[in-house]
Amino acid sequence: MTLHTNPELRHDFVLIFDVTNGNPNGDPDGGNLPRTDPETMRGLVTDVCLKRKVRNYVDILYGEHETTKIYVQDHGIALNEMNARAYKALGIKSTGTKQKREDVNSARDWMCQNFFDVRMFGAVMSTGVNCGQVRGPVQLTFSRSIDAIMPLDVTITRLAITDPKDAEVVIGEDEKAKSGGKTSTMGRKAIVPYALYVGYGFYSPHLAAQTGVTEKDLELFWEALVKMWEFDRSASRGMMAPRGLYVFSHDNKLGRAPAHKLFERIQIPPLQEQGIVPRQFTDYSVQVNEQDLPDGVTLTRLIEG
Repeated sequence: MTLHTNPELRHDFVLIFDVTNGNPNGDPDGGNLPRTDPETMRGLVTDVCLKRKVRNYVDILYGEHETTKIYVQDHGIALNEMNARAYKALGIKSTGTKQKREDVNSARDWMCQNFFDVRMFGAVMSTGVNCGQVRGPVQLTFSRSIDAIMPLDVTITRLAITDPKDAEVVIGEDEKAKSGGKTSTMGRKAIVPYALYVGYGFYSPHLAAQTGVTEKDLELFWEALVKMWEFDRSASRGMMAPRGLYVFSHDNKLGRAPAHKLFERIQIPPLQEQGIVPRQFTDYSVQVNEQDLPDGVTLTRLIEG
């Protein structure tokens, strides 16, 4: 067992990733433009956006396995239907919202055993068919770009129409003035020319003991953070890539140092302050300070560059 896959130890980690000519996380309240901090115009990517990628990766590769199913699906499966699986498997007769406490506890344990994302991220499963609530041992922050971004709202043309009426030719009263029907429609696409993002994460062995996280679960989680980008390609996310995954592992459950002090050891100087507009990862310099790490803390570099 390697140190960073030991589920009985505390781990704090830094994830670095970038996007080129894409939209890493659109804001539905802002016309699906890339999310930004309005005061600094630095880009934002939510924690749930990254968790969705992890879930999809695990589901694609291991979703058929008994212990690595995914609870929060992205293709229309109601959560109450997922909850009902626990009651059916355990032979518990559901009575709406009047389930017995011991039945709810048994159902919650079954969900932890069978669903990877419940074990790792937690879930609220108390709607309808009550399977309780689980606080997950893995927590992620919002990721923030190193420099300010300038989202571009690009006009695009589609050589197709939606409504057949749009193709009709309009003839004027004199039967000579004609106006042809539409042959194309206009649309918009929002992109970020380039941005480098940094996010932080935490793993609690205390909560992991409650949900039943194993060494294989941690191995799979680190694997997903590195490889999930290859399974998430789309027209708006064609070029997204991991650029760094640094795991600070402590030699006990409580930890040997505050997470924020460990995170300060990984610095990426902003370029716009130097008058440089970044357009590729090699424009940046990731500086990692491994000197005099606190006793009992080990840094593992799972991916760089």
